[in-house]
Amino acid sequence: MLPFKTLALFLLTAVAEIVGCYLPWLWLRQGRSAWLLVPAAASLALFAWLLTLHPAATGRVYAAYGGVYVAVALVWLWTVDGVRPGPWDWLGVAVTLCGMAIIAFAPRGG
Repeated sequence: MLPFKTLALFLLTAVAEIVGCYLPWLWLRQGRSAWLLVPAAASLALFAWLLTLHPAATGRVYAAYGGVYVAVALVWLWTVDGVRPGPWDWLGVAVTLCGMAIIAFAPRGG
């Protein structure tokens, strides 16, 4: 799979997972409507389906996806929760994205 397409798919997958977990959190922690569980379930189903679109071995996909998830979660922290990440947070994201790139795009023999 092309690097841009892979990264875009990982980004979409991460957003689906975060939304699917954030909506129940709003219900449980902030007393929001239980109806939020309906779009949360749909978002988590979308997340699971998106993971199946990768042609690589499942374990490798999950490992590489984890790096992108960390980056998206930090952006979510900043944009949705209003907490600005610090330099160490961004360094951690850089390290995880380097790991993701190695796992996802390294040449594979045979």
